[in-house]
Amino acid sequence: MEMDAIDKKLLELLQNDTKKTTAALAVKLNLSVTAVYERIKKLEREGIIDKYVALLNRNKINKGFVVFCHLKLLQHTKEFINQFEKEVVKLDEVLECFHVSGDYDYILKICVKDMEEYREFMVTKLTTLNHIGSTHSTFMIGEVKNTTVFTV
Repeated sequence: MEMDAIDKKLLELLQNDTKKTTAALAVKLNLSVTAVYERIKKLEREGIIDKYVALLNRNKINKGFVVFCHLKLLQHTKEFINQFEKEVVKLDEVLECFHVSGDYDYILKICVKDMEEYREFMVTKLTTLNHIGSTHSTFMIGEVKNTTVFTV
């Protein structure tokens, strides 16, 4: 799908505040409400807009302890990879999981209440998964940038 400057501006506006009404977006884009509505529907149909979410403040819900866990599998067989990925997506504490190249096979972003809860997670959940060879945990000291907005 070819996107014009208006589509790109619309996506920027939606990424910054998806609760804006179609009428408010229309004013910002100098378009009719119907034109904005049709553009949004087209972007949804094309899969450019994947879903709408509410972003929560981790600290307000006692999940402010952020850990990046680097993980190696025992082997790189298709079976081990598929089994690990099938299991790790079920863990609520894991917000993101990336299959990566380099010294480790996966990087997990884990959010929990504190170090004690992380230890409990490691002992009772993560290390019980099959095919894990080793883990290395890095703890977030401070957040410099965290955005969900892409420049299109």
